[in-house]
Amino acid sequence: MAVLRPRGDLAGRLRSILTSRGLDPDRPTCPTRGADVDAVIALEAAAARIPALFAEAVTDHPQVLAWVRETVQAARSRADASRGPIVGPGPSLLLAGPTGTGKTHSAYAAIRAVLGAGVRCEFVATTDPDLQAALRPAPGRDPEAVMRRMCRCSLLLLDDLGVGKSSDWTEAVIHRLVNARYERMLPTIYTTNLPTPQLQEAVGERVTSRLAQITERIVLDGPDRRLPTA
Repeated sequence: MAVLRPRGDLAGRLRSILTSRGLDPDRPTCPTRGADVDAVIALEAAAARIPALFAEAVTDHPQVLAWVRETVQAARSRADASRGPIVGPGPSLLLAGPTGTGKTHSAYAAIRAVLGAGVRCEFVATTDPDLQAALRPAPGRDPEAVMRRMCRCSLLLLDDLGVGKSSDWTEAVIHRLVNARYERMLPTIYTTNLPTPQLQEAVGERVTSRLAQITERIVLDGPDRRLPTA
């Protein structure tokens, strides 16, 4: 991609957006460094779609940042003149650890960094319980359309994997989704607070086997950040 060039006030807007989100545009590791002004549009779109709680999420976790770099580099390698860099087949993440250790925060920080690099993608974020609810038959709802979107979007965040009561139906739903993205090699960020044995019990051996193959597992630990400190 071209080096960032001022075009009206777009370069200034990009710097302002980056600064407001805790990113230093002059830092060599800034994901938007070297991006063109389309990064402004991507950042503004991301701000509108990311929950307010995570609108300024950033991470310094080296493995998460490595995933961001790999995803961005792959997108830029398949860029063309009409569409620019776009997320396609690539690596996935499994963020694991106890409740409150920053898994969802890190996931949104990674998504923000990818979008902030001027990379185009359709990203969808949901939780395991919300996915299950959206796929249950109801008047005026098309569960298969929901599933198709989850299976085909270029970047998916599936939060709280394995939460809730497990059943043959819930296990089949998760298997369909994970397998579809596994076969397409579409980047996905999964989070779970379950250790591997409990996760396998919740979602099934076939799902955990695929996750082991297609994701880099990152364990976040420490105290629950949501609880007040003494």
